[in-house]
Amino acid sequence: MQILPHRYPFLMVDRVTRIDGNQITAEKNVTINEPYFQGHFPGHPIMPGVLQLEAMAQVAGILTLKQADNAGKIAYFMAAEKVKWRKPVKPGDVLQIDIELLRARGKVAKAKGVCTVRGEVVSEAEITFTLVGNS
Repeated sequence: MQILPHRYPFLMVDRVTRIDGNQITAEKNVTINEPYFQGHFPGHPIMPGVLQLEAMAQVAGILTLKQADNAGKIAYFMAAEKVKWRKPVKPGDVLQIDIELLRARGKVAKAKGVCTVRGEVVSEAEITFTLVGNS
């Protein structure tokens, strides 16, 4: 919360567990109390894939915004490519989000994200984002 501007109910990261160079790992505890489960889907709750994609973007933003040159900026999501959803994410799951920064030039960066639950890949994507001043 010190780095990202997102807040409940749109903060998709509970904790960062590792930062190592151009890689970061974070977790999201998926609970039945998430507001989206009321409508997605009643009686069969599944975390929306687009929110897994958002979690990847937020974690990539943390990695980039943690650099001194980028302090105080905001990462805007620009594009998603090679997006795949492989397995449903349900209440009680711990979503592990692994990001590798592939490229950063000027204000634009690209990263590869992989989300896993208990070691199984549930989603993956390449995301592009831009950094803008917070004004």
